[in-house]
Amino acid sequence: MLQEKIKVVISDLDGTLLNSDHKISQYTKTVFQELHNQNYLIIIATGRHHLDAMPIVAGLDVPVYLVTSNGARIHSPEKELIFSYNMESEAVKSVLSLDIDPEITTVLFRENVWQTNKHNEKLNEFQPEVNYHPELVDFENLEDLSAIKVFFTHDRHSKLIELRDQILENHTGLFSHAFSLPLCLEFMDKSVDKSVAIARILELENFVFQQALSFGDGYNDEKMLNSSGKGLVMGNAPDSLKNKLSHLEVILTNDNDGVAKYIAQELLNN
Repeated sequence: MLQEKIKVVISDLDGTLLNSDHKISQYTKTVFQELHNQNYLIIIATGRHHLDAMPIVAGLDVPVYLVTSNGARIHSPEKELIFSYNMESEAVKSVLSLDIDPEITTVLFRENVWQTNKHNEKLNEFQPEVNYHPELVDFENLEDLSAIKVFFTHDRHSKLIELRDQILENHTGLFSHAFSLPLCLEFMDKSVDKSVAIARILELENFVFQQALSFGDGYNDEKMLNSSGKGLVMGNAPDSLKNKLSHLEVILTNDNDGVAKYIAQELLNN
């Protein structure tokens, strides 16, 4: 039975735990509080910056490990930073020196601010309450380009595919990358991935991935979902991801409280 096997619950945020308004429903909060009451270890793993994710996760009102920037940061349930990894300045500079289509929005995640070459209202929609502020910059004028991650966004997925191929062709073996959404392409140091960060937490807590139930909707969740004892794909995930992970079960959408309803029915027997 699932209850006997699973000791850890892992969830992505956007498109998974959060609804389309980027909020956590009251029902989801109630289910996660019951998870905590039954002593499950809870891990939230997101591409968001920790300053952006922390107030969202605080709304669950339960202790959680927080993996942010796709694994470049880990914070303990006490909000203590226990792991961090940055991209080196020269590596970022090399990427930004490529001939990047000016229509593409480029963003650097820094420790206390995100820097961008242009304002993008769609990105701002992900922060109904701004906790992590944008700064408009000319990257050519910055000496230090070290960053937590670099990401690019454009309304056409095909443009981002071209950019991905261009970056990888010129930087073999330097980066890990993922499409957190079809219109968001993210690059991190090659050692960074949600699954790697989660493995660190599991080791600290004396658990293994086979004891974990995980939920996700993006390509940056792929390794996490495949590594878990049971990985669940959100109903709102892109069809391309569902097809790639066709061996995994697809559950209800984020707007239908898919994560919470699955946990309540299959893990908590509510």
